[in-house]
Amino acid sequence: MCGARRVDGLKSRRVGMETGLTKKKSRMANMELLRIVSMMLIVVLHYLGKSELLPSLADKSLGLMAYYPWFFEALAIVAVNVYMLITGFFLADAPFKVSRLIRTVLQVWFYAVIIGVVAGAFGLFPAEGLCLHYLLCLVFPVSMNHYWFMTAYVFMIVFTPFVAAGARVLGKKQLQIVLAILLIVFSVVKSVLPVRLDSDMLGYDSVWYLCVCVLAVYIRLYGIPFLHTVKRGLLLWVGGAVAIFLVTMGLRIVYVKTDQLGTVLSMCYHYNHMLTLLASLGIFSAFYRMKLSGARVTKWILRVSPYTLGVYLLHEHLALRYAWQDWLGAGQAAGSPLMILWILLAVCVVFLAGILVDALRSLVFAGAHKVLSFLAPYRKLVAVVDNLDEKMRENKERDED
Repeated sequence: MCGARRVDGLKSRRVGMETGLTKKKSRMANMELLRIVSMMLIVVLHYLGKSELLPSLADKSLGLMAYYPWFFEALAIVAVNVYMLITGFFLADAPFKVSRLIRTVLQVWFYAVIIGVVAGAFGLFPAEGLCLHYLLCLVFPVSMNHYWFMTAYVFMIVFTPFVAAGARVLGKKQLQIVLAILLIVFSVVKSVLPVRLDSDMLGYDSVWYLCVCVLAVYIRLYGIPFLHTVKRGLLLWVGGAVAIFLVTMGLRIVYVKTDQLGTVLSMCYHYNHMLTLLASLGIFSAFYRMKLSGARVTKWILRVSPYTLGVYLLHEHLALRYAWQDWLGAGQAAGSPLMILWILLAVCVVFLAGILVDALRSLVFAGAHKVLSFLAPYRKLVAVVDNLDEKMRENKERDED
């Protein structure tokens, strides 16, 4: 029976989202394009949310121009979930690599320290100024939650292989049950109750991204048959965004008339809300099914996408987090019919700057590696890490056989 179930599971995997080696290679550019788009949408979120462009929903005297930034927010709110889905989707079928974890942590540390030093030289510090807490955030960025997203990202890198291995043992039905329980507890309940739960971190935590990780592994293994076309995926994304906006405005109407529900006015914009998750699945599926044409376009996408994480690490540094929006016209954009142009300008500038800085960071890392390779202790350390990676790869291949 166990053998039969394993065979059935493998068959299900093959017919799910066609994740075989050939399909994976031909569609890699699609998913890397989605990685780029999701990072651009993250910049949109931070441009709107960390300036005065998103008016308070509790303000009872909002004019018409105050509403459309909230619709832009609804379209972009999928970004973080999507980035994590992409990460989990690819890690689900890859062996755990110590080198990947080390590179990621070093990349975060590089940005935390170097940007902190450069920003400090220009007098740029967080609101609390130069204090012990800020210095600890620079030196221990992952542990101190300097970038909450990166803390969750590192958590996901570590745990996705375990989740994937467990998912293969469980089989499709049992994995569906586990996934359903996780989503009900951490998403559905908070989405339907008109109160703020004490345990609800709004999706800004590793627990929620463990749920996203399980979902990504499920998609990798079995797919979502309903979302088998680009059109359906895009409809779910846009439809989800419209639903987020309309439900939120409905809650606001109730609040304005009754002074009730004030604590849940923006609940639909939480990363762990069901509408946000459904919209995230929509855009993820649309790009997965998308077929790109043109070797030049594909080459450009694959060349740029490895640097996208640097965009986040640059503009979300504690010293810059609430400063760059004003540099890029957030004050002029507020209430302006040309706000969309200001948003596009901000996205282009921040994205381009982030890509260039991370490309430079990559060159620095490559140069440091060459220099350090002359040192015997460093060569031994690299050999140990490479050996661990190789053992992980061999163990994964043996388990699959």
